[in-house]
Amino acid sequence: MALPFKRSALTLLAASLAGALLGNTAQAEGKISIAQQFGIGYLILDVVRDQQLIEKHGKAQGLDIKVDWNSISGATAMNEALLTGSLDVVSAGVPPMLTVWDRTKGKQNVKAIASLGSMPNYLLTNNPNVKTLKDFSDKDRIAVPAAGVGFQSRTLQIETAKEFGNDQYKKFDDISVSLPHPDATAALIAGGSEINAHFSSPPFQYQALQNPNVHKVLSSYDVLGGQATFNVLYTTEKFHDENPKTYKAFYEALAEAEQIIKADKPAAAQAYIRVEQSKLPLALVEKIVTDPEIDFTVVPQRTFIYAEKLQELGVLKNKADSWKDYFFEEAHGGAGS
Repeated sequence: MALPFKRSALTLLAASLAGALLGNTAQAEGKISIAQQFGIGYLILDVVRDQQLIEKHGKAQGLDIKVDWNSISGATAMNEALLTGSLDVVSAGVPPMLTVWDRTKGKQNVKAIASLGSMPNYLLTNNPNVKTLKDFSDKDRIAVPAAGVGFQSRTLQIETAKEFGNDQYKKFDDISVSLPHPDATAALIAGGSEINAHFSSPPFQYQALQNPNVHKVLSSYDVLGGQATFNVLYTTEKFHDENPKTYKAFYEALAEAEQIIKADKPAAAQAYIRVEQSKLPLALVEKIVTDPEIDFTVVPQRTFIYAEKLQELGVLKNKADSWKDYFFEEAHGGAGS
């Protein structure tokens, strides 16, 4: 009596395997789930969303792409969502992307898709006694989106190694607190809380600096020696390889969004307010978008400094020979670094 059941189960299994082999790639094409964090560093994605550019470039290939947009704070949550398959594409600073590239090398093979732009992040404080990094004490608390592992923490670690020696690179991890940018900004402006410093990003650092009690201690551009990529988008080799049309549409959408921003920055500022449902004054957003320190570009800049320094500090096990080692080939055409 058991034999027909086994045959039936095996037949069903074979059919499902055949269906998976024949149909999964085709079924997967046409869907993409994307997550971004908070701030104007994601303007390229906001324009992509506002103008429905992924859908547009999908249609050019005869594909109706369903796009699922998500907001998540912090690189740790981003990486978990990507590696569990909850999301197809995530975004974070260069160091968190390099960490997951390093850990998945030879497995999921996570790599970057494109830069989201170069912009400085400022380490701010409302403590009048803190003028340089060396002035921070155990009594201070520095807010960052992902303590110890995020863009801001890794940038701080690189500067700390420069100031105090490689063996001291984690010196300020103990006084770092994980807090989303909006909450950290509010705490810094209000004063009176344990949070008296914030390694911030646009637009939050502009808001905070409007308060006379807040001043800048350090810029990420100081650490990296000039204009450098802040955020990147990244995904797994599986998603890249199994969804060539969807991936192509996404990359082309990003490249078009860059051109749209550069062609009309005031309109891009309006798109940011629309998509983010931001309460920021339009004039402030326009000031940020037109700031000469900021370049909304898909071309990576100075990312290799992180790859070299973090490998030197032992954060990364794998040594990259160039920035192209951790970016998918679609990005290789530009004059990246």
